[in-house]
Amino acid sequence: MKEEKIINDLVYFDNLKIVQNKEYFNFSLDSVLLPNFCVVNKSTKNILDLCTGNAPIPLILSTMTSSKIIGVEIQKNIYDLAIESVKINNLDKQIEIINEDACKIDKIFETDSFDLITCNPPYFKLNKNSILNDNSVKSIARHEIKISIDDIMKLSKKLLKNNGSLCIIHRTDRLMDIITSMKNNNIEPKRIRFIYPKVGKESNLVLIDGHKNGNSGLKILPPLYVHNEDGSYTEEVLKMFGKW
Repeated sequence: MKEEKIINDLVYFDNLKIVQNKEYFNFSLDSVLLPNFCVVNKSTKNILDLCTGNAPIPLILSTMTSSKIIGVEIQKNIYDLAIESVKINNLDKQIEIINEDACKIDKIFETDSFDLITCNPPYFKLNKNSILNDNSVKSIARHEIKISIDDIMKLSKKLLKNNGSLCIIHRTDRLMDIITSMKNNNIEPKRIRFIYPKVGKESNLVLIDGHKNGNSGLKILPPLYVHNEDGSYTEEVLKMFGKW
């Protein structure tokens, strides 16, 4: 495949660049919303980002913390973009990118290793009716070919420290699958925030924070609206972009 690599500003973060390829899945709004949803504080020492892509989530998290961040990406060509993205921002000492199947990383890291796990996973179930893209890179990014919701929960159950946090973004219509899998793996849903394209539209995405062996008690946070009526981004989203 012909290389179509470009270097862009990471949205409005003027001091951050990201290396992308026009032929592949470029990072999306989801990768901005997720790190802004996470609770990162002084006790957050080790962070793991599953399905890291070209590393937008680790890059944004690096603006919030000096803690160690590890990103895992199974596709070598996307991993290479992530490595370049980290290097071009001189973040090699803070961010480490691993080219590995996320489902096997429990063989690399010890149990109870991470305070926070983030994941912007493939959204669509794989079944006989799935329409896959001819570009295998895009198919793996969109469909649960290499990793599923249950895989993410099983890994998080093992790799999170007690009361550690798993934050994911997913399609709203998969919410019950996510909650069921969390509960089955001793991850207690603690915060949920529904995302809406604009006021008056149905929620299409949802942010969820679950804690390993956490106490029961779920908070539904205020709705997050992405666009104003004129199609421009809302002030809240622009702030997440680093606009202000």
